Amino acid sequence: MIKITRFTASWCQPCKILAPIFGELQNEVSGVSFETVDVDYNKDKASEYSVSSVPTIIIEKDGQIVNRFSGVKPKMAIISLINQYK
Repeated sequence: MIKITRFTASWCQPCKILAPIFGELQNEVSGVSFETVDVDYNKDKASEYSVSSVPTIIIEKDGQIVNRFSGVKPKMAIISLINQYK
């Protein structure tokens, strides 16, 4: 199982750019679980994943982190990353 977690914050401008891209991915990519975590409301989870900047995307496969990046990437670049682990 592949899980994509997006760490975000309401005050973060790049997060606002990534939000609609993430929404499109949720609608277009099947067989993947998507989660959004607001770091201001879930500091424990952000700490657990060592998130120090937002937006951060973490890709897990079978419970193991296989990729992570911070910042905004184009939708097709994210899809390519996801497909590497399907």
